[in-house]
Amino acid sequence: MKKNVLLYLFIFSILINVFTYVYFTNKEKYDIEKEENLTERITNLKDSLAVTTDKMERADYFSLLQNLNARNYFRGQDVEALEIKVRDGIYAKNKNTEGNPLIQYPPIDGKPYKINKIKILNNRWIIADFTNGKLWGEVLIKYFVEENGDVTYETVETLLHVNSMY
Repeated sequence: MKKNVLLYLFIFSILINVFTYVYFTNKEKYDIEKEENLTERITNLKDSLAVTTDKMERADYFSLLQNLNARNYFRGQDVEALEIKVRDGIYAKNKNTEGNPLIQYPPIDGKPYKINKIKILNNRWIIADFTNGKLWGEVLIKYFVEENGDVTYETVETLLHVNSMY
């Protein structure tokens, strides 16, 4: 009887060892595979980040803050503060009851046109988006910073999208 118990214990211990060996072998393979997947994912994310950064740099190419020549034009001045001043000056013209005077269209159905978004392209030009709630358009504006710091604006061209989706 003692022999049978010892035999069963021996067989049981061998089975435990086999299961432990198989478990740790598979765990090691799983860990290696997981590490490879994570490494591949990190590489893909780095590539995606590089592509996105490149797209952002291209999209922001026409920008006062990114254009070195335009920044040099305003040498000695705080370009970021100047950009805020120019932008606020355009938005302030929206308070006019007849609409923003930089937009050369009269109010339609009593709804004046107002500028929504602007992008300062360089030291001379601004492109802006405008609407009256129903129709949308864009306007190209020339701006000048006078010696005394005042900013003057001149409309170059306006485009109204007659078949707006809104």
